[in-house]
Amino acid sequence: MRDTASWYRTFGEVEARGQSAIYEEWALSVSEDAPVLALIDQLPLQKRQPNLVFACSRLLGAPEGPYAGFRDWLVHHWPSVAAETAHRSTQTNEARRCASLLPALAMIPGPLALLEVGASAGLCLYPDRYSYRYDGGEPLHPSDGPSTVLLECATNGLVPVPTRLPEIAWRAGIDLAPLDVSDAGDTLWLQTLVWPEQHERRDRLRAAIAIARLDAPRLVRGDAIDALPALAAEAPAGATLVVVASAVLVYLPAPERMRFVETVRALGVDWVSLEGVGGLPAVQAAIPADGGPPGRFVLALNERPLAWTGPHGQSLDWFAGESPTAIDAGPPH
Repeated sequence: MRDTASWYRTFGEVEARGQSAIYEEWALSVSEDAPVLALIDQLPLQKRQPNLVFACSRLLGAPEGPYAGFRDWLVHHWPSVAAETAHRSTQTNEARRCASLLPALAMIPGPLALLEVGASAGLCLYPDRYSYRYDGGEPLHPSDGPSTVLLECATNGLVPVPTRLPEIAWRAGIDLAPLDVSDAGDTLWLQTLVWPEQHERRDRLRAAIAIARLDAPRLVRGDAIDALPALAAEAPAGATLVVVASAVLVYLPAPERMRFVETVRALGVDWVSLEGVGGLPAVQAAIPADGGPPGRFVLALNERPLAWTGPHGQSLDWFAGESPTAIDAGPPH
């Protein structure tokens, strides 16, 4: 079982550092605060996540400031926070991840039918509706003109930046508790999941929600494994079905994660993953480098690693020797 103190310490030192000074201070302070750790340890293991505890607290009115004020509020309101975590999950829906996914999607012959597992509100199902700019260069826009969402990404290595966006013929997602972009409560939760001080991310989220509202995605409530085959069968003929897994497999226990892998392989489709190191054993074993930058994810196509990527799509470090062609990327499993 993961030690809660080390979990919060790692979150503060690796994930929050440089991203949110408030979350960094909160996490590091919690890691050394035995009474608060004792409260958090009352929660089921998957509900002890720093992201979840902090977001539920902020949703209920916790002050976004120094740890002392947050601690006083948290201890006083702990029963409410614990109750809130019971029916919440970290459903961060960062549209910017599409900037990392785009080069992999462009390697797959289209038109594409996208099926995302752990889709949250489905904002990563619209890679064709956003504008992109890599390394501050000329923007890449949708066919109908510039988008209200511009996704910036820094690259390193021979990243095969596409010259046009993929054609998406169908889009759908699966989530245990899908979020509705037309529901005020759901959109408030999405905004609360954005860390303090990250005003640009919050603005981008709101703009992406507005785009999704114009053409709401098909989202199915269900388990990523059990619901996948039936939803995949709905994809239209003539489109290449692509399963997308973005920062979701970490929440599955290892045996369930491997069941998911076997389910996708059995479908015989292409799939793009954007997961932490160790999320997929076949990907981890094939990474052509040791370690990797702290907090980075691995972009992979059909379990072949392509690049290190920032967890929110802010960067792409392409692995040397990786081909930008669909054929060289390997056939579907």
